[in-house]
Amino acid sequence: MALFSVAILAKVFYIQNVQGSYWRSIADSLHTRYVALDADRGTIYSEEGRMLSSSIPYFDIRIDFAADGLRDKQGKVFKENLDSLALSLSQLFNDRSKEEYKTMLREGYKSKDRYFLLKRDIPFNQYQILRTLPMFRLGKNKGGMIAETKSKRINPFKLLANRTIGLARENSQSVGLERTYDEYLKGVTGKRLMRRIAGGTYVPVQGYDIEPENGRDIVTTIDVNMQDVVETALMNMMVQNECDHGTCILMEVKTGKIKAMANLGRQPDGSYWENMNYALQVGEPGSTFKLATVIAVLEDKYATMNTMVDMEGGKWRVGRRTVFDSEPHPGPQNVTIKHAFELSSNVGMAKLAVQYYSKKPNSFVNNLKRLKLDTITGIDLVGEGRPIIKNTSARTWSNTTLPWMAFGYEVLISPLQTAMLYNAVANNGKMMKPYLVNSIMEFGQVVKQFEPTVVMDSICSQHTLRQVQSMLAGVVTNGTAKKLQNQYYTFAGKTGTALVANGSRGYADKIYQASFAGYFPANDPQYTCVVVIKNKPHALRFYGASVAGPVFREVADKIYALAVEKQAPMQANVKLDTMLAMKTGKAAEWNEILHTLQLPTAITPAANAWVSAKVTNQKVNFQQVTHQRGAVPDVTGMGLKDALYLLENAGLRVVVKGAGKVKTQSLPGGTKIGNEQTIVIELS
Repeated sequence: MALFSVAILAKVFYIQNVQGSYWRSIADSLHTRYVALDADRGTIYSEEGRMLSSSIPYFDIRIDFAADGLRDKQGKVFKENLDSLALSLSQLFNDRSKEEYKTMLREGYKSKDRYFLLKRDIPFNQYQILRTLPMFRLGKNKGGMIAETKSKRINPFKLLANRTIGLARENSQSVGLERTYDEYLKGVTGKRLMRRIAGGTYVPVQGYDIEPENGRDIVTTIDVNMQDVVETALMNMMVQNECDHGTCILMEVKTGKIKAMANLGRQPDGSYWENMNYALQVGEPGSTFKLATVIAVLEDKYATMNTMVDMEGGKWRVGRRTVFDSEPHPGPQNVTIKHAFELSSNVGMAKLAVQYYSKKPNSFVNNLKRLKLDTITGIDLVGEGRPIIKNTSARTWSNTTLPWMAFGYEVLISPLQTAMLYNAVANNGKMMKPYLVNSIMEFGQVVKQFEPTVVMDSICSQHTLRQVQSMLAGVVTNGTAKKLQNQYYTFAGKTGTALVANGSRGYADKIYQASFAGYFPANDPQYTCVVVIKNKPHALRFYGASVAGPVFREVADKIYALAVEKQAPMQANVKLDTMLAMKTGKAAEWNEILHTLQLPTAITPAANAWVSAKVTNQKVNFQQVTHQRGAVPDVTGMGLKDALYLLENAGLRVVVKGAGKVKTQSLPGGTKIGNEQTIVIELS
């Protein structure tokens, strides 16, 4: 027994002193674990520096009721602060009464809970207040408050470019820029050592945190003002026409920057949301594809834009199928290729393809591939659809494939590819890769800069380019988009209307896809804009010129006013009486307006005079307005600034109603002014 006891004692000594560190580490590993500490995700900014997507902190608040400051013998700190803390919590969160908070805090203190949950997901402003409350203001060791920081991703502009910016989700389900640049945005995850305590709860172990490295910031090419214009214009048409879904892309001509991209889909409740990036989805483009057809024909030198083609009254038989024009074209049917393009004649384009490529259809296909229509654009977004351009080896190739391809059927491309092609025409043949990110920033410094990328130096010869530019301009001045033109600036483009199949129902539901692709101003292109909208079944309005065209026009009007500053001043052919709101005022200010806008005038008024203005024979004419000393000035037709100046200098008290220019005044002009007299002016 003595020998056996000595052996046991020896073994105990060996385990404690020789193997002690090993077994203690094993024990610790069973009761501790590392948890991930997420890094602060980087912010996504617009080009002008506005925040498009960012992470904001939220906090889980817990209490360590075994903290040194709370476990004194009499529980003095806890008892002295309990009443005021409970009242403050009730007032801050407004979810429990003071007594309910007191009961909850007492139970946590009594159980000596070291990880007592007080509140989840409180915002930063409440967290700041919480730190100043009784007991908590003493700090973690004395007051016991534990704050666990989390973050939530928000898009301050909500709908605006929501799908393009994307969402940061777990399990690699992010979309948009959040997914493409996740490697930069997410940063490096840290670690925190947690120890298990009674009840299976884990608490942090002080001094064993590995701090995370915050993510980098992304500066996009998106302009918030332009995005708002694009989103609003698309939304207006979607709601008005009860469309199924649509997209609008705005691209900077010379760089390929995407300045705005809106994608709206109809929800079950009838509202619209950015639920999918329709700009990247492939489909049959319809008549906007005719641009590729005429480029092929002209570049192969089979014809010029003045070569004649017979539109056959909008109906032409090919094998067992018939090509129809979507709209009737009264008048001469034997027209130039240019005019057939302007009228968007399917028959005209199909006849060109058959006449010049029926014996070598792959030559036509090769032209399309040369324009990069068979490859993705490579934009920095995940999920771009892969285009399909058939050749004669395809199983579905038939004797009608070639003519139908000529007017945008039996091919699949995305609206973004259409934008890239039209942008190349606007950019004098140079094709630019579309992109969405300017730079990646860290601590305010650029760590990676993205520059414009040239895909092709020239998509065709300059001779061909000048012809297709003339044809696109002709669509607006003499073709299907004639009603969209305006007197202030020129633009060029192409309408499109395509019948879309509806699953097993085929084409019976008469669902049309309306589109418009173009650029503005036509004489010095700055922006390319593509609009594609899928209408509801049996929509009364479905043509590209009446659905997609107005969206393009609204975008172009507002962007032109916002951003295009290099245009020539208004000329005399502008209808001045419809352009200007004429007001009576100081001649000196009118002279400045005339000089700045270079407006034609019959005579320049003397600078110190007061004048009324009107337009006669497209020229601004002036008539001097006189004011008698001691009499009420006649301020009818003036703006509020000038009216107040004259009336108050004349010694009158002025009461103003409405806004605009003066419509009526309570005291007629020329009336003698009394002492402290009041005059009421109504503006309209």
